Amino acid sequence: MNGLVLLHGFPHTPRLWDEVLPQLRRTHHVLTPDTVAGGDAMSLAEQVATEMAEAGMRTADVVAIDAGVPVALVLALTRPALVTRLVVMEALAGALPGAESFLAKGAPWWFGFHQVPDLAETVLEGHEREYVEWFLQAGTAARRGIDPALTDAFVAAYTGRDRLAAGFAHYRAMPANAVAISALTSERSLSMPTLAIGARPVGPALGAQLSRVTDDLTTIQLDHCGHLIPLDAPDRLLAALVPFLS
Repeated sequence: MNGLVLLHGFPHTPRLWDEVLPQLRRTHHVLTPDTVAGGDAMSLAEQVATEMAEAGMRTADVVAIDAGVPVALVLALTRPALVTRLVVMEALAGALPGAESFLAKGAPWWFGFHQVPDLAETVLEGHEREYVEWFLQAGTAARRGIDPALTDAFVAAYTGRDRLAAGFAHYRAMPANAVAISALTSERSLSMPTLAIGARPVGPALGAQLSRVTDDLTTIQLDHCGHLIPLDAPDRLLAALVPFLS
């Protein structure tokens, strides 16, 4: 079977992929790294490469969303022989040109809030459920939220000062990630077939950024779908993924 790596974002866990895993496991050996504890994309890409090797994967298709996208991009740019196909969703590719419309009114408020050392975890400790649930509701169409058991799992992963800080490390690494992605794409392109999927709120911004640095890019926009694509529109996600990964 082909290898398949699924990278989640914030405030998620590998259970973000629960709704699509049964179908994907029919055709792929699936690895779902736990990157709740964030960090810079270079380090996390090395972590993922190590986990692939330990799982016996010489190559894999890589699918990433949100904070997993910089990790996937760095992995594909630094170790192109490992990544056969790349799928990225609902994130920005660092500071690459193309996201100007999305950023016209400034970056999302939580980017800055999460980046200030010690601030967010100090403010949010004891209120983790309310905060995580806000993102889960905002990330779904009509703010319907997700299954209560999954909500509990996500909340548990980010409860406590240390776990909050670990999650916010994804955001605190954004400046370093942007520098790394810009430097890497100035020297090379994404050589593997790449699919960029947009929903709400990022939409087509990621695809526009990648259009300048990919050899083979396909873009898809999912209307009436929130940020949490694998849970908000699993059937439509599979309809896009399965043919692309075949």
